[in-house]
Amino acid sequence: MAEALAKKLYGHRFYVQSAGVRNDMDVDGFAIAVCAELDASLERHRSRSFDEMEQWGDDLSGFDLIVALSPASQRRALELTRYFHLDVEYWQILDPAGLGETREAKLAAFRQARDQIMGHLIDKFGPPEVASAPEHR
Repeated sequence: MAEALAKKLYGHRFYVQSAGVRNDMDVDGFAIAVCAELDASLERHRSRSFDEMEQWGDDLSGFDLIVALSPASQRRALELTRYFHLDVEYWQILDPAGLGETREAKLAAFRQARDQIMGHLIDKFGPPEVASAPEHR
């Protein structure tokens, strides 16, 4: 979700790559739905693990910043980058997976996580630069 929102807010100003501790491959349909509300596309997005990034030739030393959205991903990022000069930040957000019993409650949890990510992006990188960027709630 963070990658799609960053691209929506800042266009190609940054190179953004999603990765995690595990490879979940399929993006949650609720994440796709709440990003679509802001015209941020996730339909074709596939997440991959840090290990896959390395296997596919992505050199972590080429990145300036790793943003971890869970304590587990923060630990793994710090472990992988201990010999590189790059920043690792932990942005605490709600983990919406498994929350809510109704469709509307699940969407509300995913919207909350989406809005938290957008808030962190704007706090870190400033106001959106893309003319069609959504207004932060």
